[in-house]
Amino acid sequence: MGIKTYNPYTPSRRNMTGSDFAEITKTTPEKSLTTSLKKNAGRNNQGKITVRHQGGGNRRKYRIIDFKRRKDGIPATVIGIEYDPNRTANIALICYADGEKAYILAPAGLTDGMKVMNGPEAEVRVGNCLPLENIPVGTQIHNIELIPGKGGQMVRSAGLSAQLMAKEGKYATLRLPSGEMRMVPIQCRATIGVIGNGDHNLVNIGKAGRKRHMGVRPTVRGSVMNPNDHPHGGGEGKAPVGRPGPCTPWGKPALGLKTRKKNKQSNKLIVRRRDGRAIK
Repeated sequence: MGIKTYNPYTPSRRNMTGSDFAEITKTTPEKSLTTSLKKNAGRNNQGKITVRHQGGGNRRKYRIIDFKRRKDGIPATVIGIEYDPNRTANIALICYADGEKAYILAPAGLTDGMKVMNGPEAEVRVGNCLPLENIPVGTQIHNIELIPGKGGQMVRSAGLSAQLMAKEGKYATLRLPSGEMRMVPIQCRATIGVIGNGDHNLVNIGKAGRKRHMGVRPTVRGSVMNPNDHPHGGGEGKAPVGRPGPCTPWGKPALGLKTRKKNKQSNKLIVRRRDGRAIK
């Protein structure tokens, strides 16, 4: 998928870019596979804001994606590639031989009319979903399970893929997009290929209003606030933070503080962290 530019007929259009949606072949979603999406504007069940900078935005319908891919041995045909407003990746509508329809994440190279299949006997081909034990070492994969049968949890964003590096005993070793090396149970399933819409990260938003359409409200820097509003606030002119390190509005350390638990159970499955160090 490519990037399109606009003629600068307004100042905000000058540097704005967008996707040309060349991969999209179907414009309306499958009604039976959509559901309503309630907006909370970052508020919890007490009405208190627990996540800042959320609210507004265009109304969206949620597309029900089949992350589990458990319908084994039945070939499915790709009906169309669709845009999904709820994620960076595009989605593909597939129809199984028995007539059931489902949405899956659309890998690069998947086009209308192609066949996809799930299960241990499926071929190692783009769009097919297999257990890791049936995938050759070195293959690019996405939508990877962490627990067998739970459904894909890792590598689901546009343009991403992980690589199967080794298989030994009960575990397969993967290199994730972050650079982390991680072991995953060998019975877990993954889908072959690289997720499409790889140019997503090259889009220039161009104007504040476009961000508001996405449901993102403005963010104000702490350094321009008053001292009673933020620990970074106050001072004459452009003053430094005035603390050993940057803080949140509530005085907690921010930007770089490690929040992962030291005794997290999955530490034993991480071979190498994304910063290149081994887990201790």
